[in-house]
Amino acid sequence: MSKGPGVFSDIGKKAKDLLTKDYTADQKFTVYTYSDAGVALTSTAVKKGGLSTGDVAALYKYKNTLVDVKFDTQSNISTTLTFTDILPSTKTIASFKLPDYNSGKLEVQYFHDHATFTTAIALNQSPAVDVSATIGTPSVAFGVEAGYDTTSGNFTKYTAGISVSKPDASASILIGDKGDSFRASYIHHLDQFKKSTAVGEISRKFSSNENTFTVGGSYAVDHLTVVKAKLNNHGKLGALLQHEVIPKSVLTISGEVDTKELDRSLKFGLTIALKP
Repeated sequence: MSKGPGVFSDIGKKAKDLLTKDYTADQKFTVYTYSDAGVALTSTAVKKGGLSTGDVAALYKYKNTLVDVKFDTQSNISTTLTFTDILPSTKTIASFKLPDYNSGKLEVQYFHDHATFTTAIALNQSPAVDVSATIGTPSVAFGVEAGYDTTSGNFTKYTAGISVSKPDASASILIGDKGDSFRASYIHHLDQFKKSTAVGEISRKFSSNENTFTVGGSYAVDHLTVVKAKLNNHGKLGALLQHEVIPKSVLTISGEVDTKELDRSLKFGLTIALKP
């Protein structure tokens, strides 16, 4: 693939991941195994509230084809097929879920040194179509995204964004929800080894006049341990500790509390991921 601006969903992704990734209020246990045939197997058990769920996923790669099949406790079977370079500089993704026969989706991504285009269409009788385009470079990119309902003939969404990236910092602005929402974020690495990172994000919903400002950061205590924290203007405070207990196996402990209701708002999450 090219070293172009990336897909539209990459705009603002670094800041979003730092503020949301690995924060959880669930208890989750995951085991990764690999078969002699080259199949990667993942078994996951999740306890959310009083409800326990789980799934088993198998991932297999053959040349330019990636097959991902997942079975869950609700008897659903989800399959994703990814084909790389069927045509030059393209990636094709086909997905469907059984027994929901209307869940099929086909997506084609095209990568160029200065532009990326994606088209996704639902595989049902009344298909919705999503398209996006990003132009620029890995350092500066501008993109737009739109969704169209072929049944009603109306646009379901249109979003525009811009991102600027440097080795030690990146910033982005997104205008979405048909112009009703605004989100700006900035992420900065505080040292050359990227052990310490700070992030800030501000979002506004114009129709409800709601503003949210969030600050956070991460710090690598050593090569095995990372701590993260975040706080927004509504008083929601979150923190997590992630530690590699044995090679490739990670323990994550996370928590969130509303500082305005300390006595009844504490949420606690625990994730264990074991890899061979």
